Amino acid sequence: MENVLFSVAANGVANITLNRPKAINSLTHDMLAAMRQKLLAWKNDDRVKLVVLQGAGSKGLCAGGDIKALYAAKENQEALDEALHFFEVEYQTDLLIQQYPKPIIASLDGIVMGGGIGLSYGSDYRIVTEKTKWAMPEMNIGFFPDVGAAYFLNKAPGYVGRYLALNAKVITAADVLYIQGADYYMSQEHLSELLAKISSLHWDGEDVRARLAELIEEYAEQPANKSGNLASLQEEIDQHFCHDTVEAIISSLEADTSDFAKKTKETMLSKSPVSLKVTLKQMIAGEGKSFAQCLETDRIIAGNFMQHADFYEGIRSVLIDKDQNPQYAYKQLGDVSEAMVDSFFTEDRKSF
Repeated sequence: MENVLFSVAANGVANITLNRPKAINSLTHDMLAAMRQKLLAWKNDDRVKLVVLQGAGSKGLCAGGDIKALYAAKENQEALDEALHFFEVEYQTDLLIQQYPKPIIASLDGIVMGGGIGLSYGSDYRIVTEKTKWAMPEMNIGFFPDVGAAYFLNKAPGYVGRYLALNAKVITAADVLYIQGADYYMSQEHLSELLAKISSLHWDGEDVRARLAELIEEYAEQPANKSGNLASLQEEIDQHFCHDTVEAIISSLEADTSDFAKKTKETMLSKSPVSLKVTLKQMIAGEGKSFAQCLETDRIIAGNFMQHADFYEGIRSVLIDKDQNPQYAYKQLGDVSEAMVDSFFTEDRKSF
């Protein structure tokens, strides 16, 4: 079966369905390249009035990029070249969706993580459900939150974006709305009804955006936990994550005796020190930048991580051997110099 399915109905509705349900629709290079090609073709196709993006199966839209496939780049130049091209095509596709002239509706039902967020972020109508589990989990494998995360996480209130990035926190619908990662909430049942309604209407001659907004409002509702969890933690998050070094954040957390501070410090210190420091610099550097600028920075950082041993050790521990016990070369925050962190942001990075 094809890993991504495309269709254009007579009523003007185009569909993109990620079709690797057993892998929670994890993205491959070929899937991204096919989507980009199809979206470019639909851009000038008068038959296409709007696009619906969703994932096959019941687990979610997309668990992210197929990181396990990148592991071969550790010792193989051809695989490394392919991996670098994967990121390039991924970011190009994410930007195309963000700049797309026709409305895109994204179903953020179930698991939406990493590359799945990048792919759907630029959609016009991002809809979460009671089953949504949203995260940028890259810190768990010694990587960094890419796909433009420094752009969209910085749109979260206060310093919540930094908190989410550095902790790889999984959040649900109300919190996704709180950080502006989605536009609407619907139950799975209502989302299914909405998508069926969209598929049944004829969109030719319609003011598509106005009609879509009106239709979505009919089905939109409030999540059961309206306020979520992040709003209640906002003050504590801002207190600790306002600092511009990882050491200062950890020190601030250590001075706080609350359960939140203790658990957050433990979570952060379980991550790769290199990832922590590079990610914080990425988040700070991304403030005020455009989505395109953040993606370009991500391209450079990703290329440098592909030549960094701790990234492969992170993949090994989580996805290959699954022992959850990474033995990073850089074990302490003090092992990671400012010069090393800066090197991840340059194309001609020197080895460390």
